[in-house]
Amino acid sequence: MAGKTNPKSLIYHVDAVKKGKRLFEDAFQGVSRMILDAGIQKITVKGKTTYQFDIFSQGKKHLVGMYDEINSFVSFVKDASEGGSSREMAFVLVGEPGNGKTFLVEYLCARYREFLTISQNRKYTFRFNNLDQLGGYGNINFIESQTYEDPMILAMSLCETQDQSKEYLSKNFKLTGKQIESLYDKYRPLGACSAYILNQIREYTDNNITKMFSFLEIVPVPLIESLGTITGKYPAKDKITSSAVDLMGEESIQRLLHISDSNNPYRFDLRRGALARVAGGGIHFSDEIYKNKKDLVQVYLGVIQNRTIELDGFKWPIDTLIVATSNNSEFDTFLSEREEAPIIDRCRICYVAHNTDYKIQKTLTEYAIGTDTKRSLDSKILHQDPNLNYAASVGVVLTRLPRSDKLTPVETMKLAAGEVAGEKSLKTLAELIDSLNRDTDITKRFGQKGLGQRNLGRAVQLLLESSETNEGQCMFALDIFNALERTVLDYVQEPSDRAKFMEDLKIARGLYREKIMT
Repeated sequence: MAGKTNPKSLIYHVDAVKKGKRLFEDAFQGVSRMILDAGIQKITVKGKTTYQFDIFSQGKKHLVGMYDEINSFVSFVKDASEGGSSREMAFVLVGEPGNGKTFLVEYLCARYREFLTISQNRKYTFRFNNLDQLGGYGNINFIESQTYEDPMILAMSLCETQDQSKEYLSKNFKLTGKQIESLYDKYRPLGACSAYILNQIREYTDNNITKMFSFLEIVPVPLIESLGTITGKYPAKDKITSSAVDLMGEESIQRLLHISDSNNPYRFDLRRGALARVAGGGIHFSDEIYKNKKDLVQVYLGVIQNRTIELDGFKWPIDTLIVATSNNSEFDTFLSEREEAPIIDRCRICYVAHNTDYKIQKTLTEYAIGTDTKRSLDSKILHQDPNLNYAASVGVVLTRLPRSDKLTPVETMKLAAGEVAGEKSLKTLAELIDSLNRDTDITKRFGQKGLGQRNLGRAVQLLLESSETNEGQCMFALDIFNALERTVLDYVQEPSDRAKFMEDLKIARGLYREKIMT
């Protein structure tokens, strides 16, 4: 068949998919495959068996802990990839500021982009060429699929009816009935402008598919982070200036100057919005989703539920994994408004706790301290106390552990790290966590309150700027407690929390003294 040797032809692409050289899968299947193929390990955390996914432990700066949250996310994506109800939901991470929500999503996006750079995993889309032959497009000679639709979606809509398309694929590509059925399980209609242009080409060529191929070209989807393609982030903006245009796109005056037919859906510039750029099997990251104004959240409701971008009655189906974050206070405010229940119903809420294992906190503390050589204000090299990491880690972790009648703070800390705590067992900790996690007030659950990673970073900054550090040319471990106390006084607003954290830091100071005495 002519075109089989041209990598930019639709014929070549369909043949490559048939042979397994290229893949046709949606965003959920791609992300799920990326995570599961990287490897899984069974581990025990806080007395319960859970799974550690190797992909989240790769690179110099990787995710630390967050086992429950990652397990929830993987389960969500896996369910969606298998056609479950998760397909019509967004995954929302809710928690205190500075506990790693945004880092988790950005890390996932970075790994996904790397995954798609592998030749077999690469995403492709199509564009229509030679539009000057059709007329009505002015100086526009080619148009790329605005939502980066997969060429297989185009192949499944090549003929006027589905049955004709199936027959064509079966006859010309020797696809079996089972292969065609598997293909059409992932079927979705072409977006409004792609369908409109394809129909024009069909009319122009008088339904001659061979001639239609001359108008079609297959191109790889650009994997450029700064373009917002494949993985895109939409941060909550000012409620006055933000609008649905930022997400959906709008009518383009520039295009109207070229397009003669006012009914042509290509007059809408979808890539003006954030969603279209990730619509071809990408990840859309909505940072602080509930901070957006209500009409924008309603737009999200439609997009999450219907998986379409809709403008003036025109529809563009999208294939996107939607992941969002929110802090506790914004989420609580949103929950209190009864009329917003439908959007919550469309979200899989995952409450993100702080890390409560002081051993793995050491890695997070290293992130906060940094790996470069530290210097004093007069450029002299600062010595780093070998116990600084321990002191800082124990200090912040103790603030994250709730008070309990069954366990002392030190016992809770040791058990959470998998250590022996006298006669107390992991079962006691597991029971404590279970009872706390039944509380309807999220902030009272295990690990939900405490000094976050940003607060730890501030404490390190205060330590570095202190006169003791600069004069002594040493980042002394005991001084980190003063810095943490300063952080608590400056940044923790609630008096009861402030009092608890100060008490926790006293306990941490005692543990540090015990450590250096032994």
